[in-house]
Amino acid sequence: MLESWELLFKALQTDFYTQLKGSRWRYKSVGSCDNRKTQISGRSIHHNNIGDNFNFNCSSSSLHLSILVMFEDMEESALKAMDAEQLREQAHKMVDFIADYYKTIQNFPVLSQVQPGYLGKLLPDSAPDYPESLQNVLDDVQEKILPGVTHWQSPNYFAYFPSNSSIAGFLGEMLSAGLNIVGFNWITSPAATELETIVLDWLAKALQLPDDFCSSGKGGGVIQGTASEAILVVLLAARDKIVKRVGRSALPKLVMYASDQTHSSLQKACQIAGLNPELCRLLKTDSSTNYALSPDVLSEAISIDIAGGLVPFFLCSTVGTTSSTAIDPLPVLGKIAKTNKLWFHVDAAYAGSACVCPEYRHCIDGVEEADSFNMNAHKWFLTNFDCSVLWVKDRSSLIQSLSTNPEYLKNKASQGNMVIDYKDWQIPLGRRFRSLKLWMVLRLYGLEGLRSHIRNHIELAAYFEGLVSQDTRFKVVAPRTFSLVCFRLLPPPNSEDHGNKLNSDLLDSVNSTGNAFITHTVLSGEYILRFAVGSPLTERSHVNMAWQILQDKATALLE
Repeated sequence: MLESWELLFKALQTDFYTQLKGSRWRYKSVGSCDNRKTQISGRSIHHNNIGDNFNFNCSSSSLHLSILVMFEDMEESALKAMDAEQLREQAHKMVDFIADYYKTIQNFPVLSQVQPGYLGKLLPDSAPDYPESLQNVLDDVQEKILPGVTHWQSPNYFAYFPSNSSIAGFLGEMLSAGLNIVGFNWITSPAATELETIVLDWLAKALQLPDDFCSSGKGGGVIQGTASEAILVVLLAARDKIVKRVGRSALPKLVMYASDQTHSSLQKACQIAGLNPELCRLLKTDSSTNYALSPDVLSEAISIDIAGGLVPFFLCSTVGTTSSTAIDPLPVLGKIAKTNKLWFHVDAAYAGSACVCPEYRHCIDGVEEADSFNMNAHKWFLTNFDCSVLWVKDRSSLIQSLSTNPEYLKNKASQGNMVIDYKDWQIPLGRRFRSLKLWMVLRLYGLEGLRSHIRNHIELAAYFEGLVSQDTRFKVVAPRTFSLVCFRLLPPPNSEDHGNKLNSDLLDSVNSTGNAFITHTVLSGEYILRFAVGSPLTERSHVNMAWQILQDKATALLE
């Protein structure tokens, strides 16, 4: 302490410019030395935090004690690694910041308008040596980070599929972060394992899944990070199951089947699993089946492969494809899979949430034949990212493929087969307490509240579909089942590219306004615009505004 004070006195009493590097003193207020201005520069002056350097220039040799109030000892006010009262104070500030963000979210361009590399020009090229204040950091978030954020929770966000945030989901995420457990097996936090089992049984019942998918039988549910992880783990289980039956020499001959509308995560899973990507059969779809997988096309492909000496083993069907929310015919596909002894996986990442509504439950009729079923609660179920729910009929298949049992993880509960260890149901060892947020969503909104949330978005999408249909310049190009509308601007006669560039230009023009964000796909060679309603903040007024922008930009392009 004495050395720091002496250093400070010395700096203020000298007639030359000096730097104090690594000082633990913080600038408090402007003072003077014998009525001559004491100039103090450095980051701390502007941001009121510890400075990594202080510059002093004082021409007086005398020093008034009043100048010393300009500094305070930062050791007493530094942020500790963990302290209940500091956490309370700082967390209140953070919650206020987030609440203010939501209050003003419409003021931001939905799609970030920055250029690549923008942030490197705004931030230092190395980390600070000494702590800064939370307010400093929040100021930087406001001024430097938020301009580079695409605002997924904006009411004017209509791109991709939604990624819902909610108060309940946020609170559950906060609680999970606060407890900060690493629940890889039961003993590391029994509540984390048991709550996940219970909550996923609740959700299975809400979706009217077969009893085989519940923990009381041979199957059960597990929370993965994303649907990409879910399809990878079931593909690994299916691979090992077939190899056990026909021998490892068949590995290069294993064939997977899906439609050409299936999410690209299947192809990535094939690569990770060491399977031949060329034997991932993405079967062609078209408008005649509304881009759903044709059972006849599947049966023919399987017959050809068997005749060629290959080994079919996996079928992935989709309820709510990414491009157009097409629904594969599960009952018929399930029978084909059963006849040919294929693992039958149902990917309902987006549309699965809607199936808690009785009027949409028929979309997953046939799930009884599935070996695994997946939906993303973080898409449309008011559960903050990440929370992808996977159910399997036979959990032993997952465990046999993914289990490891090193000495340092052994314990009586696990060794006695008395508990579930979710580390054996996933790729990584560690796992977060994600069931907390899903539990809070289910409790704080209830199934009826969640159904209302989903129905509202479907109604808004139907309203938008009606607006598009009324304008003869536009065309709806795929049936709307849920809250996605696929449409395009019709090109002038004899358009060389069938209006693809026109629609691409329309997309760019709309998104550049910052007042709406939509994305595209390609169906049957045509560039299609996608309008997905899903933000909890979206109201009819936002749909109307987006439609007005689309009409205005279309008019400008057609002139």
